[in-house]
Amino acid sequence: MWAFPIIFGMATFALLTVGPVSATEQRQFDYMINCQGCHLADGSGNASRQVPSFPGQLEKFLSVSGGREYLAQVPGSALSGLSDERLAGVLNWMLEEFSTTALPTDFKPFTGGEIHPWRDQVPIDVGKIREELLERIVQKEKQYPIGALTHEELN
Repeated sequence: MWAFPIIFGMATFALLTVGPVSATEQRQFDYMINCQGCHLADGSGNASRQVPSFPGQLEKFLSVSGGREYLAQVPGSALSGLSDERLAGVLNWMLEEFSTTALPTDFKPFTGGEIHPWRDQVPIDVGKIREELLERIVQKEKQYPIGALTHEELN
């Protein structure tokens, strides 16, 4: 009997210290339900658990061949319960929310039709693909500042 007041008090304290959490649109709500548990509300991730950070990083994947597809193919995206259209919406929201540099001048928002075939091709070794893409990003950044050229000019 004594445990209930303690647990209730702890839960109340947690809710009061976290503050209100609300989504202003469906895309943000989908992020909160499907991504925020690992990547956190601010997209900072958790390096010790190999959960990548989004701010300042996510948009860089658009600058290299295979990067756009990769964002839809990581297990958290490809295997989510979201429809293709809703996943496209979440990816677009994330790019808008977490990009610290300008998106490429020719950026086209993801669409469900574009994402559908990519979700069926989840890489076996996602970590290896990520490392290869990150290496390509580093090489591109040495040559060109991100956002200076269009996606087509870079690839």
